[in-house]
Amino acid sequence: MNEILWIVFALINFSMLTLIYKGFGRQGLFVWIGMATVVANIQVTKTIEMFGLTATLGNIIYGTVFLATDILNEKYGKEEAKKAVWLGFFTLISMTVMMQIAVKWFTPVGTEVQTALETIFGLLPRVAAGSLVAYIVSQYVDVFIYSKLKSMFAGDRLLWVRNNGSTMISQLLDSFVFTLIAFLGEVPTNVWFEIFITTYVIKFIVAALDTPFLYLAKRFNKTSTPS
Repeated sequence: MNEILWIVFALINFSMLTLIYKGFGRQGLFVWIGMATVVANIQVTKTIEMFGLTATLGNIIYGTVFLATDILNEKYGKEEAKKAVWLGFFTLISMTVMMQIAVKWFTPVGTEVQTALETIFGLLPRVAAGSLVAYIVSQYVDVFIYSKLKSMFAGDRLLWVRNNGSTMISQLLDSFVFTLIAFLGEVPTNVWFEIFITTYVIKFIVAALDTPFLYLAKRFNKTSTPS
């Protein structure tokens, strides 16, 4: 069942992020963010159905980016989290540009590979723009809100407030900005609203699932000090 597979997939994603942080510290998180932004934009081309909703596959690994920046914000400070956001943004732009050029190359043989690449990377301009704008806006808002909540709700006991508050608000903004740029005017308004709601519901669930992993990551690399 897709629902069971989705939960298992989410746990695997968050576990792997936690392990790379345990093994490589903040450098591991920077690598993960660059990788996750690329993989999420590949996975998003696959549509799935679960819990009675139609959604895209990339929401889980995209959600791990928010967890990674929250860990950076918590353990190393706001500036490190901002640096990671820009790293992910540059990685996403680089992948988009390089793959757009790659699909333009003439291929005399193996046309099925060319067709597959065009299907995955031949993005419509509005979809590509929506993805880029939504990423940078929502990630910066996430870093800002987390920092504010950290000053208001200090201590490990309220770590869940900082995590869920920042991620759920920024994911709402991410869903709105992306669907607004990519789909509003392209589809009927009621369909656009349904896409927006279902996209956010999935992201909301992902945000709730990542909380235990933030508590776990908080225990790692205790020698670090937030700025």
